[in-house]
Amino acid sequence: MSLLSAVLLGIVQAATEFLPVSSTAHLLVFGELLGHDLADQRFRAFTTIIQSGTTLAVLVYFRRELATLLAAGLRSIARRAPLETPESRLGWFIVLGTLPAAVLGKLLERRIEALGNWVIAGSLVVLGLVLLAAERLARHERRVEDVRAGDALLIGLGQALALVPGSSRSGTTITAGMLLGFTREAAARFSFLLSVPIILGAGAYKLWKSVPVLGGAPGWAAATVVGTAVSAVAGYLVIDWLLGWLRTRTTYVFVAWRIAAGLLVGVLILRGVLPAGEAPPAPAAATAGARAP
Repeated sequence: MSLLSAVLLGIVQAATEFLPVSSTAHLLVFGELLGHDLADQRFRAFTTIIQSGTTLAVLVYFRRELATLLAAGLRSIARRAPLETPESRLGWFIVLGTLPAAVLGKLLERRIEALGNWVIAGSLVVLGLVLLAAERLARHERRVEDVRAGDALLIGLGQALALVPGSSRSGTTITAGMLLGFTREAAARFSFLLSVPIILGAGAYKLWKSVPVLGGAPGWAAATVVGTAVSAVAGYLVIDWLLGWLRTRTTYVFVAWRIAAGLLVGVLILRGVLPAGEAPPAPAAATAGARAP
């Protein structure tokens, strides 16, 4: 792993983690095109650890909102009134929305890891068409302040769907939010806030499993540090850009992107560039309910 490859893959991770287009699929394709062995445990550890950079980007970008929600949640516990304020309600609804992915991630972890690259291609295309339907049918009226318990649970089920490689966590949750009538920006903002518990839990577990793999490979370790730093900085910029984009524009570009990416993965499989049955690196939500160290 050269430092240039690490920088490129860090940028790919940052862009595709937050855009509704699937980071798993893009890291797989770009890793192959850059000449890496996708079955190499060091490459898998690299792609896992650099996700912590985008986790840091979410925490920094939404630090004020997260601090407000956390403080409101703690006050609501002390007062035994969890739904007393809009902030405490939103905080507890985020917890509620986290449960589906956490539970299903625990139950289905092994089966998810066994899915191959045809699943990625199919998920990109099929869920791209679902995003297209959401764009065409959604009312785009509701705000983050309008989130209710039922909304949080349904969007949380969308987050659980992202356990399937190629689905895109941001893609499934933004799509679910739009189908529930939220504006594009509100759906994306709630998607990012909802991601915090799952990516923190999954990230800690995956770091614990992945860091030892690089212990005897200083070149890979240095590349991983660079890739993680790049994904953090680029991720912050991507979040800001995406929220601005969705205030005034549609998601049609991401629909086209998903379908094109899915077709590309399919072509690469048929040409033998990508293996058909090899399990991809597990998506961030996949291990959220897995065993803690």
